[in-house]
Order: sequence, then C-alpha cells, then structure tokens
Amino acid sequence: MRAFVVRARAAPVDSQQFLAGIGESAHTEILAHTLMNTIFVAQSHRDDVVVYLVLESTLDFSRTICFRSSELGHIGGFHEQNLTNKIAKALSASKGMTKEQLREVEPGITVRTVSFEKLIQELAEDYQLYMLEKKGTPVRDVEFAANPCFLLTDHIPMPKKSFNSLKRLGTQHINLGPKMLFASQCVVLIHNELDMRL
Repeated sequence: MRAFVVRARAAPVDSQQFLAGIGESAHTEILAHTLMNTIFVAQSHRDDVVVYLVLESTLDFSRTICFRSSELGHIGGFHEQNLTNKIAKALSASKGMTKEQLREVEPGITVRTVSFEKLIQELAEDYQLYMLEKKGTPVRDVEFAANPCFLLTDHIPMPKKSFNSLKRLGTQHINLGPKMLFASQCVVLIHNELDMRL
C-alpha cells in the first residue's frame, strides 16, 4: 500500500472558505490536483493508494481528509471541480467535531480532527516515511520499503520545527531532481518510479 500525506498549512477548514480559496492566496486547488494525480490513471484509478489531506488554517482543530482508493465508489469524474467539491463536502461533515473525532463522509472518504504531527506518529507504525527534500537521496538510489508513505506540502514549506520530530520517526529524505515541483507533479514521478520497479 502506498500512502501520501499533503500538508496544506494555508487551506481553511471551513468549506465555503476552502472553495473561495481556489486560485487565491490559499491555493486550495493544489489539493484537487494532487488528489487527481495520486489516485487516478487513464480510464481507471489505482487500488493501492491512501491519500491524507491535512488542512491547517483553523481556529480549532486541523482536518485530515482521507481518501482510500480501494473503497471509493463512483465519485462523478476526476475533474478539479468535482474533487474540490468532495473535499468541501468532507469539511462540511466535520462541523462541530471535537478533537480526534472521525466521521465517514461517503465510501472511501473520511474526515478526522487530527493534527499532522499526530497523524504522522500513527502512520510511522505501519509505513516507512519519506519526505521530499532537495538535499535528500536521489529517488533512483532509494530502496523503498514495501509500505512507503510520502510527505508533501502545498506552496508553504514544512516548518523547521517539524524536521526533528520527523527525524525521530525515521523519516528518510528523498530528492526527485534539481527543479522545485508542485506536489501534484511529485506524486506522478513517485508513482512512476515505484511502478517501474514492480
């Protein structure tokens, strides 16, 4: 199983503000683009992927929306508007939730009031963590674990204080090349690298 975590520090957890952030400074469209390229392939979708979107612009609790590709039903197409609406629906479902609560939104999609740090601690029990970093090991030189989990961010880089906690969890740094890429482009390269090794 492959897992991807996208930390969106600027993305609001209010569904209307989330939708209003498309094309604006919050760049919420990045989440839809990344989701599209993580789960879908031509005329189908991958059945071995879990995607966690962690939205952090909030006055109470971060919202972590989980998409499990093997459990997804028909979601009405993979275009940007449909995927942003799925995210907004999950955010609406999270209204009134208390800390670390979980709700099912629809088959294959859940929302949980859990922080990035707590989520990563849990995932580290079952996955080998990999974070993209320009000084990391070139991806073609990495021997990936059977259950890899890749950590990405939106347009706001990972805060420095997160690096120490990620290091304690055994996170490995990998490098996809000399250019800084969008998260949505990174996931395509990661998938391709893993697909080529099957």
